[in-house]
Amino acid sequence: MSNFGFFDLRLVAPYDLAFREARSAVGAASLLENARVFPTVAEAVADCTLVVGTTSLGHRGLQHRLRRLEIGGRLIRKHLAAGNLALLFGSEKFGLTNEEMAYCHWLTRIPSREQHGSMNLGQAVAVCLYEVIRNAKAAEEQPKPLKPATCERVDRLTVMLETALDKSGYMNPRTKASSEAKLRRLVRRMEPSARDVEVWLGMLRQILWKLDQK
Repeated sequence: MSNFGFFDLRLVAPYDLAFREARSAVGAASLLENARVFPTVAEAVADCTLVVGTTSLGHRGLQHRLRRLEIGGRLIRKHLAAGNLALLFGSEKFGLTNEEMAYCHWLTRIPSREQHGSMNLGQAVAVCLYEVIRNAKAAEEQPKPLKPATCERVDRLTVMLETALDKSGYMNPRTKASSEAKLRRLVRRMEPSARDVEVWLGMLRQILWKLDQK
């Protein structure tokens, strides 16, 4: 919850209150310390305007609307600005009971493999909360492009590479001209950045120095 910016943890009749002392909750001890415990689901969600239940099953006895998490996450995100919302998880072993689902407005499920739909509770919470905060537009943003290398620096790199290959014995004298043309095209297809070219030039200088030593 803390990873994704949610801090209002409410527990219904937990088996053991020792959760407050969990040592594995790195950076989230205060969230556990401030968690509220309620005897019933009704009391836990009393101030909420929307309650969304989670399930791994596609069909239950109650006639609830069931939405895949991709859709449910968007609806939850919209509702967060309007009022309190509860995302209700059942026990890890059994999930939500029909009685607990009766307090839900609708259900959501994480699309998973049919043969293994059950998930670890902590992982299910993380997946659901990630989907709630996920920003599709931010995900489409591209990183700032690197400064491209000038033709002069690319030519310099190509010449040094040709020299290193020639001194190492890689170049065949009979096909040297065509090999050099292929190498020039190869370097340009790589579209190296200005920074990458300087790194390659430094490596090639060292290689040529070693070859000259021999």
